[in-house]
Amino acid sequence: MFIHEVIYKNQSVEFEVAPYTAYGSALHIPLSCSAGDEFELAISYTAGNGPGICWLEPAQTAGKCKPYLYCLGFPVHNRALFPSTDTPSVKSTFSASVKVPTGFSAVMSADRRGKGTEPNIYTFSLELPVTSYLICLAVGDIVSVDIGPRSAVYTEPCLLEKARQEFEGSVEDYIQAGERLFGPYVWGRYDVLVMPPSFPFGGMENPCLTVITPCVLVGDGSMSDVVMHEISHSWFGNLVTHAAWTEFWMNEGFTMYAQRCICHEVHGEALTCLEAATGRALLKNRYKEAGESHPLNKLRVALDRNIDLEEIYNEVPYEKGYAFVTYLEYLAGSRTKFCDFLKAYCIKFKHKSVVAEDLLDFFLDFFPELKQQGVENKSGFEFTNWLNDSSWPPYVPDLSAGESLMKPAEKLAYKWMGVGNDENESNCVNTDISNWNTYQIVHFLDQIVIGPNLPDGTMDKLCSSYKTIVQTDNAEVRLRWSQLVIKHEYKPQYPNIEQFLQSQGKLKYTLPIYLGLWRGSEECRKLAEKIFAETKDQLHLTVRKNVSRILSS
Repeated sequence: MFIHEVIYKNQSVEFEVAPYTAYGSALHIPLSCSAGDEFELAISYTAGNGPGICWLEPAQTAGKCKPYLYCLGFPVHNRALFPSTDTPSVKSTFSASVKVPTGFSAVMSADRRGKGTEPNIYTFSLELPVTSYLICLAVGDIVSVDIGPRSAVYTEPCLLEKARQEFEGSVEDYIQAGERLFGPYVWGRYDVLVMPPSFPFGGMENPCLTVITPCVLVGDGSMSDVVMHEISHSWFGNLVTHAAWTEFWMNEGFTMYAQRCICHEVHGEALTCLEAATGRALLKNRYKEAGESHPLNKLRVALDRNIDLEEIYNEVPYEKGYAFVTYLEYLAGSRTKFCDFLKAYCIKFKHKSVVAEDLLDFFLDFFPELKQQGVENKSGFEFTNWLNDSSWPPYVPDLSAGESLMKPAEKLAYKWMGVGNDENESNCVNTDISNWNTYQIVHFLDQIVIGPNLPDGTMDKLCSSYKTIVQTDNAEVRLRWSQLVIKHEYKPQYPNIEQFLQSQGKLKYTLPIYLGLWRGSEECRKLAEKIFAETKDQLHLTVRKNVSRILSS
């Protein structure tokens, strides 16, 4: 970013751009004003490059016809898009006017959208205050169709019908469930922008416009938990926000809880517990990979200017945060009582940024009997330990209600792991999983991935028995299948891995595969280098940086 001029009281004033961190600079503007004074600055600047400003060539889009631009603010990338007090502790309204080339459309995370008086100009405004990282912009060959009374889906034309079928009707069901549980949805519109395949995250909860990976477009709604998660941020993260990135768990832990409450309302307890068990398995793997004493295993992480904020994006704030929130629910006595607290919490801190002490003090005030019991200091469960200890969470919720779905998957996995026994072999091959949901299949594959190596010839039998797994477009299943292929160095399926990494650039799916390949044989390493050389230019900078780090380790 280049700052041209700063205007204060209709006059140009001096300014200085000074070093601050590796991911941003400080803009110093000396003014004669006192604390509490209100003033207006106009800053003239040019922005064009930066980690959050993503220019895509046509080949990097779904349609392959036109270039595409999107600006992703999380966590601190919007400081490359516009000068701002780029911290989650500061909120403001915003407006923008965007001029685009003929044949292109613009969309932003705003509740008011219109056309300018001149051609190819789009206008946007958001009348409710948000933090800077929640402002997004996309420009490309973008069209839309309504999917509910307050929702539309935006995407490239080639994906529009597929996206409509995936989301129509269900999005409104999720919003209404959230309103019953947590209070009114205050943002007016809830639209969805399906991003190009290189988008690195599952979704981003920008108010009024969730941006989401095309990996969710699987045709059966089985990846709907991603949409539930982003909708849940409408209360936890957007309405009530963490005041500092050290408190990121407050966004994601409460959002995971809210997502699973909505899932329980819509799909029932068994499926909710099965999905939660998948999340817990990811947390266990995080602890296995990073070690229990890793400082980023704490809910409240210690950050300084030299720490890359993107490192906080791991399973801990999500799943360990979720565990802490469910512990608070346990203390409250029931989900109904705890949701009553959450409604009051959203009212109390509406449009504000908070730290954990604000939350926990209000929790104890809301439940005075718990405060009288001193639950915050209960041995082994102290609130301060929850926040500041890196060990495994001292409490996790009971997920046994999901066993009706988990047990068949586990039983089948165990049979395959003992497939050398002829008595079991026929049972394995003839087992029908056509009626299983995505997370049952994921749970089945997870057991095999973490289990002992399969007997010789078993991968051939798996391929022939479960073509729906081998040929699926479901990214969650493809990730596990890729991990299984890498574990057993099953060369006939290497092209499947290559195609998967070429088709998408999501962090969650891309990094584990490269990590598995790099830890494998020399042939696996060469495959990783080959795929990365062919695909690196289509990856988001964050993903590219992380893959490069793996391949240089």
